[in-house]
Amino acid sequence: MNLSMSGLDYGLAPIALRERLSFTRNQAGELSGEIRRSVPGVQGCVIISTCNRTEIYLSCQPGVNPEPGAVLCAAAGQDYAPFAQAFVTRRDEDAVRHLARVAAGLRSQIWGEDQIVTQVKTAIAASRENGGADPVLETLFRTAVSASKAVKTKARLTALPTSAASRAVEVLERETGGLAGRKALVIGNGEMGRLAASLLREAGCAVTVTLRSYHHGETVVPAGCAVAPYEERYAAMEGRDILLSATTSPHYTVSAAELSALSAPPALLVDLAIPRDIQPEAGDLPGVKLFNVDALGAAPERQAPPEVEEILESQIARFYQWADYRESLPLLERLKADITDRVLERPDLEELDKSEVAEYAVCRAVELLAGGLKDVLTAGELAKCEEKIRTRNGGRVE
Repeated sequence: MNLSMSGLDYGLAPIALRERLSFTRNQAGELSGEIRRSVPGVQGCVIISTCNRTEIYLSCQPGVNPEPGAVLCAAAGQDYAPFAQAFVTRRDEDAVRHLARVAAGLRSQIWGEDQIVTQVKTAIAASRENGGADPVLETLFRTAVSASKAVKTKARLTALPTSAASRAVEVLERETGGLAGRKALVIGNGEMGRLAASLLREAGCAVTVTLRSYHHGETVVPAGCAVAPYEERYAAMEGRDILLSATTSPHYTVSAAELSALSAPPALLVDLAIPRDIQPEAGDLPGVKLFNVDALGAAPERQAPPEVEEILESQIARFYQWADYRESLPLLERLKADITDRVLERPDLEELDKSEVAEYAVCRAVELLAGGLKDVLTAGELAKCEEKIRTRNGGRVE
């Protein structure tokens, strides 16, 4: 097994760099499939892209060790040089352990956040749909998701906010001295936008949500929120205290020029999107303060309790049990063939249908043995067993 990953995250890569390698679900899936098909030696590829990080995971043939970050940049049409110092690359067990911690929210800007595990599941699903995932990455990501679920149900990480949206509301509470009676416009009705709108509403804001289209019974609008067409968003901003944007648009949803033309623009702007929704220059307008996902700041990280580390290590050990057994399968087949060949040479079996009887007996014996030892079986131990069979009594099994 040959695993590697490279990642850009909020700690080393500024938002201006991260947004150049930010992808929608479909884009990430398509790139994963393209990389698997076009890069020699790559057997599987998965790309995770969120507002805080972009990561690429590769499963490669033995001896093939490309730089994953460079592979991603080439596939995305980006020059690798500006990213070279920002990517962090991990291989094999370091990569496995990192993904388990990512899925559990231990590597997030909002420590212990709940949304990341959904994003990890989305990444492997998108890769699978586009032919990018292989059995190694499928099992690795399934293990990471299982680890995250176990952490959430068996341990308590923190009482801090568990999403970027909740962090934004916390910052807005601090900036305004209280959100009760404030008026807010939320652009974007995806998962993040709906969550932000709901949290603002719970904090006492009068909230309006923009929609590009509305289908009765199909479009979900957070309870208690008003609705405005996306095309009329600038008119809806007039007189608002807060503007929050959280879309997957590749273009700005709010420009500085349009915002400056308003007679009473919102004083507080929050941009939860990567790539950014609100033109950065909007933050330079008089009386306006702009927060992006980095400017919101990270909630302080805490040491994971011992039970969390135990859960993660247990799940990682299960993954390596699977990997060892999978690596043993070709050796098991060779072992069966070797023993069968030796048995077929025995003179006392000439009167039997040796090709059927001997092969069936050997295969069943080896399969039963392997099944009983599955939890401790390794390719190395099987290789020793095979060598002993080959060398015993001059290469014959008596």
